[in-house]
Amino acid sequence: MINILRRLTPAYILRVYHRALSWLASAIYGNPSNKLIVIGVTGTNGKTTTAYFTAKALEASGHQTGSSSTAIFKVGDKEWLNSTKMTMVGRFALQRLLREMVNAGCRYAVIETSSQGVVQHRHADINYDVMVFTNLTPEHIEAHGSFEKYKQAKIEAFRHTAKCPRKVFNGKTIPKIAILNARDASSVAFALPEFDKISWYGTDGTSGADLIATEIKLEAESVSFNVRGNKVLLHLPGLVNVENALAALLTCDALCVPLSRAVEALSEIQNVPGRFERIDEGQPWIVIVDYAPEPESLARLYETLRLVPRNRTIHVLGSCGGGRDVSRRPILGKMAGELADIVIVTNEDPYDDDPRRIMDEVAAGAREAGKLLGRTLFVIEDRAEAINEAMRQAEAGDLVLLTGKGSEQAICVENGKKIPWDEREVARKAIKGSWKLEAGI
Repeated sequence: MINILRRLTPAYILRVYHRALSWLASAIYGNPSNKLIVIGVTGTNGKTTTAYFTAKALEASGHQTGSSSTAIFKVGDKEWLNSTKMTMVGRFALQRLLREMVNAGCRYAVIETSSQGVVQHRHADINYDVMVFTNLTPEHIEAHGSFEKYKQAKIEAFRHTAKCPRKVFNGKTIPKIAILNARDASSVAFALPEFDKISWYGTDGTSGADLIATEIKLEAESVSFNVRGNKVLLHLPGLVNVENALAALLTCDALCVPLSRAVEALSEIQNVPGRFERIDEGQPWIVIVDYAPEPESLARLYETLRLVPRNRTIHVLGSCGGGRDVSRRPILGKMAGELADIVIVTNEDPYDDDPRRIMDEVAAGAREAGKLLGRTLFVIEDRAEAINEAMRQAEAGDLVLLTGKGSEQAICVENGKKIPWDEREVARKAIKGSWKLEAGI
């Protein structure tokens, strides 16, 4: 009923409604963002990891930090998983969280800022000081209507930040800063002249960047590089995490947090929930849980996996319903079909769509890549059973890859219902059921 009403309501009325709610939420909680240095993180891929890195690195300043992202919520020393199934939570929830950060004595707040959140004005009454851009690739096209509208929603987050009132803390004016990825051609559109400062990050060979990673060494489980004479060691692999770390480090640098301390803080991070997270129950094969819900993020994930030694790759995946980029379904299936030895297509978040149709469209892509149903391609609607099947088929030296859910805490089905879910816990149970029972452990 709610979705029907939304479709029938004129767009301008919805805009007024969302804008009014944003103002009201901020007013009720006492405009908490005015009492914090607020960092927004936007882009297509890497937002969650960049937000996580940024919050941890900023703590190197000696100040408490809060964060809101797809993966976690954080208020000072308290950190918990995001169970809302939303990248950017609603206006009242977000303003309440910011108020909790203020009450906990936080100096910084890091907010993963989504394009859909911007369209719904969830950002409108947040006084941002820094906006970070990771990259831009086609996503949420059907929700926004076109790639250009999607891009403009991201740019609006920067436009909003640049025009927010300047804050004064301890007699010092906090500048409005844009942190941009020099390796992404789209970044130029985000370099708005209204900012007080625009800073760029990039890898070796990137011209004009303010912070450059050199001597990059990619390993199967980690990556290391140098920035301004500081050696950074990340316990997460892949060039993509070099960029995520650079964005966090440049944010710290722009806010006068010593780079050496921020580097040390990043080196202490062992994992980011649901992002290239290894599940280890002592089994003789590798299990990795990663979000990677769309083609570009999946391509980056497979590029990172290139250095991971393994025999076969068994990939469990699905695709979202609810009008979320229907066109990606066969593309994801084809990519898995080309890059994995065994593909298991399963349910993900169908919302009000027919889960069988979604799975059939993903499976069609895998079949196009040469996978044979019942031999190298399996379609199993129950996601837990699909993961169990992957573990049953896994042999010593194989890699089982679970994508699409990450650390999300629910599967969204029809009529707004959410089924509790934690991919990592399901994987652990499946490992114990398939391997430990056989081994008599």
